[in-house]
Amino acid sequence: LTVARNSLKQTRNIGFIAHIDAGKTTVSERVLYFTGRIHKLGTVDDGNTATDWMDQERERGITIVSAATATQWKDWELNIIDTPGHVDFTAEVERSLRILDGGIVVFDSVAGVQPQSETVWRQADKYQVPRICFINKMDKVGGDYYHAIDTIVQRLKANPVPIQIPMGSEDQFYGVIDLVEGRSFTFDEEGNMTEGGVPDEFMEEFEIRRSEMIEKIAEQDDNLLEKFLLEEDISQEELKAAIRTVTISNKVVPVLCGTALKNKCVQPLLDAIGEYLPSPLDVPPVEGVKPGTD
Repeated sequence: LTVARNSLKQTRNIGFIAHIDAGKTTVSERVLYFTGRIHKLGTVDDGNTATDWMDQERERGITIVSAATATQWKDWELNIIDTPGHVDFTAEVERSLRILDGGIVVFDSVAGVQPQSETVWRQADKYQVPRICFINKMDKVGGDYYHAIDTIVQRLKANPVPIQIPMGSEDQFYGVIDLVEGRSFTFDEEGNMTEGGVPDEFMEEFEIRRSEMIEKIAEQDDNLLEKFLLEEDISQEELKAAIRTVTISNKVVPVLCGTALKNKCVQPLLDAIGEYLPSPLDVPPVEGVKPGTD
């Protein structure tokens, strides 16, 4: 029984949700690739992604039915549903959200929140699905991380908290700095990751943004608030635990960024899924009605 509970504790039942063309299927494809579930990258444009398997999906380059798959990352078991982004298939998204423990909402770095983003966000609110946001396509002309986050505040009335800052912009985007761990992650075109400290030219921004992040988390977590107000040191473990708690209780939405098509920043996203999204033990069970009974 203990083994079963431990394995449940390490399980993440998650879904990728987004407005059409935010790059959601590409993100889930890269997740499968970097976790070793698939060994050849497909693209939506080529019609050969793992989760879009119907002929109509491959012809149109959109997801129509939710596709489920499973993979592993570090000590976590990930059960993944890739949901449709097109407004015509909203009912399919809602069906998926009822059984998900956590969601990754993918946004376009230029457009930010789009009409279908609002629809799926409302659905996730309805089923109280904890979520993290991934600002995708950071390499696009006009891509703006903070503008995209601003649209999440304005249009979704959410409480997004950036836990990363981008390094470089548009076609010069090359990695992120983790505000929790104080480390940088840079990537080549194949997605090979190099870890390092915070570069000097980003140190001032890092310190400001980290302080803002801790303050926003502390506002929602009493244990952290006391330490913050007393200006005591907050350990990495305490900070991660607090982010996890306020994410699962839907008080905060952690925000990350990257460009999935260019294989950048998928590994830190996987870490965040494991560290901040709930296991089945953290959320109440789904209630249902047996057909033919009251």
